[in-house]
Amino acid sequence: MIEIKYFGAVAEKTKCAFEKVASSEVSLQELLQNLEEKYQFESLSFSVAVNQKIVSKTGNYTLQTSDVVALLPPFAGG
Repeated sequence: MIEIKYFGAVAEKTKCAFEKVASSEVSLQELLQNLEEKYQFESLSFSVAVNQKIVSKTGNYTLQTSDVVALLPPFAGG
């Protein structure tokens, strides 16, 4: 199972803090596309982290069943 964690405006849109997806060997782009179809994020801006490391949403990244994907709101500097 791939665990997906939602934060900020993304959590508000999905109405949940996390969910688990039964999938193996799925690309990050496929997962994000499926989530977009399910929740229609529209113009929401967010970053993606896999196993606590920020990754590119457009990168060619294959997820494993034990991965944790986080959709994070924009960060403000300070």
